[in-house]
Amino acid sequence: MIRTATPADVPFVHAMIRELAEYERALHEARATEEQLRDALFGEHPALFGLIAEDESGEPVGFALWFRNFSTWRGTHGIYLEDLYVRPEKRGGGHGKALLTELARICVERGYHRLEWSVLDWNEPSIGFYKSLGAVPMDEWTVFRLTDGALAELGSTPR
Repeated sequence: MIRTATPADVPFVHAMIRELAEYERALHEARATEEQLRDALFGEHPALFGLIAEDESGEPVGFALWFRNFSTWRGTHGIYLEDLYVRPEKRGGGHGKALLTELARICVERGYHRLEWSVLDWNEPSIGFYKSLGAVPMDEWTVFRLTDGALAELGSTPR
């Protein structure tokens, strides 16, 4: 039901990223190309890893994209789950839980101490699902992000 992504999965993953972005009301922000995904997942220095969820017939129905992070407090790597998505018509079939279970297994197997991700505040179905697995919201933390013009401006500031 869960397998490692292959180069042949890139078009599917790209399409699913766009579905996820539409669900999150941010399709206009989804600018990644298939070529960029292929390079990040399977290039000379992969920085991204992927899992594919398949239904009983072997059809891909969901995915998870992740990368390693590092906890200075724990002194070990962890996994940051960038995206997890299961097509709406396939939800409730255990695919999302299977993807998270595989990520947790990878953490345990490799001695990683954290599996982390972000979820939109309004996404109550996902929040409830994550809590049912024992995940804890980090309410005292706020995510910050620099992009586009603000990132370019700060990045071009003289040293």
